Amino acid sequence: MKVITAESAGFCFGVKRAVDTVYKEIEAGGKIYTYGEIIHNEEVVKDLESKGVTVLHSKSELEKLEEGTVIIRSHGVSKEIYDLIKTKENIKLVDATCPFVVKIHNIVEEESKKGKKIVVIGDASHPEVQGIVGFSDSPVTVVQNKNEAEAFENDPSQEICIVSQTTFNYKKFAELVEIFGKKGYSINTVNTICSATEQRQTEAREIASKVDAMIVIGGKNSSNTRKLYEICSEMCRDTRLIQTLADLDSGFPESTSCVGITAGASTPNYIIEEVQSNVRGTDF
Repeated sequence: MKVITAESAGFCFGVKRAVDTVYKEIEAGGKIYTYGEIIHNEEVVKDLESKGVTVLHSKSELEKLEEGTVIIRSHGVSKEIYDLIKTKENIKLVDATCPFVVKIHNIVEEESKKGKKIVVIGDASHPEVQGIVGFSDSPVTVVQNKNEAEAFENDPSQEICIVSQTTFNYKKFAELVEIFGKKGYSINTVNTICSATEQRQTEAREIASKVDAMIVIGGKNSSNTRKLYEICSEMCRDTRLIQTLADLDSGFPESTSCVGITAGASTPNYIIEEVQSNVRGTDF
């Protein structure tokens, strides 16, 4: 079986930095917590938990904490959470927020202080978006699709600043921005989709367009993985979304001669290599 694996597949800079940060703190010792899962990958989270790392799932859990190290996940958190941690004398704060996300926090905080309406293009339920919203001093609207963009209304006298979730589909982002542009508002648009995401999506689209089957590997809660699956599905009818090799439980049609593989930013290399070796060894 011929296999084409995306060069951009696997850990991006921000995710690798966050994961490395946790393992470094484990070596240093002490009780370690992450506020939310450090990345959206079950295998990585399970390994960290086996080494004594505890995931905090809510503000109330954080409020009860008296000591230890709290690591901010790669997706970032709201300013409220930062401020809460800083009030605790015996809590060490380690910030593993992706630098691309920090950039958005700074933009939103600065632009909102100028009185601008903030529009975040992304998934309102995603932790990264929730953190971004938490840095605004002015009203925020989160827009995920065409219907929401078309329904958006604002005071014509108020300027608008548009930013995006780092892992949003670039093509859809451009389409939604175009809808906003036709409304006649004074808009400052900042494309905050990270370059690694754009590269990953572009490469996935290219590979999916020339293979018989496409495999997308990533966590079930991973936003960027879902976007890759959507993109690949548009280009290749036989596109499969898996978390590990164990999920690849059915073979390929006999007419399949070439399979493409890509993976989300939170997928460890060893999982990609396992899937790649298995598919390459498939013989009809």
